[in-house]
Amino acid sequence: MKYYLLNKPYEVLTQFTDEAGRATLKDYVEVPGIYPVGRLDYDSEGLVLLTDDKTLQHRLSDPQFKVEKTYWVQVEGTPTDEALTRLRLGVRIKETKTAPAKVRLLEEEPQVWERSTPIRFRANIPTTWLEIKIAQGMNRQVRRMTAAVGYPTLRLIRPAIGSLSLGNLQPGEYCELTPEEVTQLKAIAGKGSPKSSGGIRSKNLGSGKGKRGGQSGFRKQIN
Repeated sequence: MKYYLLNKPYEVLTQFTDEAGRATLKDYVEVPGIYPVGRLDYDSEGLVLLTDDKTLQHRLSDPQFKVEKTYWVQVEGTPTDEALTRLRLGVRIKETKTAPAKVRLLEEEPQVWERSTPIRFRANIPTTWLEIKIAQGMNRQVRRMTAAVGYPTLRLIRPAIGSLSLGNLQPGEYCELTPEEVTQLKAIAGKGSPKSSGGIRSKNLGSGKGKRGGQSGFRKQIN
């Protein structure tokens, strides 16, 4: 079995082909026979797992297994306590109410790479970074959640799935998981037992453009 982690750049499809000629995973990942676990929107960035382990793909993608995914979300404005509470309790999106989420304001802006296309700021309106953790997988869920409480998402990064995180991987870089990381990944998906409790807490993902096929050195747990 093969297990890889990619830092998906902005405006890249989470698939290997596109009839419209847009950038896809094929432009960055040269390993044959692996497929993405779930999806990450074209205009979102960050961690994508790729594997040929179909059972793991299913368990990590299916909400019933409650695998927690972490997102760093830059929103327009400064959310009120009421808005944060609504996000935590669940918000209604059309006919569906989202499950409770873990939401907190980030005291400092995360140290991340510069996006290939800068976000559009509005004069005299501040922006705020939130950390949102969810186990659901509705279409464009995080963006729709923040919009529902009045704070549109400007930038969205997924730094972690469970205890596995990007560490210092830059956009477009990918690397193979270590045997210990694979064991931990299977544990959070209910396929085994972890051998250790994870890595070092960190919010620092570094900065830079990244390069193709790079190695991360090590990845750090984000809580």
